[in-house]
Amino acid sequence: MNRKALIYIFTSLLVLVMSWEAQRNMSVTAANLVSIPDDAIRLRILANSDSPKDQWLKREIRDKVNLEITEWVMDLDSLEHARDVIESQLDKIELIVEKELNSLGITDSFTVDFDEVQFPTKLYGNVVYPAGLYEAILITIGEGEGENWWCVLFPPLCFIDFANGDAIAGEEGKNEEDEEIEVRFFVVEIFSKVKSFFS
Repeated sequence: MNRKALIYIFTSLLVLVMSWEAQRNMSVTAANLVSIPDDAIRLRILANSDSPKDQWLKREIRDKVNLEITEWVMDLDSLEHARDVIESQLDKIELIVEKELNSLGITDSFTVDFDEVQFPTKLYGNVVYPAGLYEAILITIGEGEGENWWCVLFPPLCFIDFANGDAIAGEEGKNEEDEEIEVRFFVVEIFSKVKSFFS
């Protein structure tokens, strides 16, 4: 077999592997599509600006607030009950945000509101979540002019980052990552064999 034929076979194999991985990722995305119920309560956090520092701060506050709120809503069985719990805990959310800002030495102002909040249109997978007014906790940091993050608090769907259109990796995500690494190692191994053959 001549060198030209080997290069052709190797290139074809790479295209097949990449095509297979793309199809697998599309299947995973399709499996993770989520329909948000009409009776839902969201959490939206607006960063001060799009600067790396402000976006980082938004994520820090997101993690602290989401960790606390997830425990409150996990066992709720009705929208009315969820409203009552969230309204009674708004002061606690304010304290969490204030404590996080103070611990980081940041003096930005902030507000925490529970009301009808305007959301932008967002595409997640191949599902479009339309813009509109939705019941939500809104945390605004500083001027609130940066990129936002949002999820659905009730029913609890905050393991999905709708703002970025990405599924947040859980235990299943770890398995998918392992498979991806195996595929990449397989490609590297083939490439190494072909390279050593020519050299």
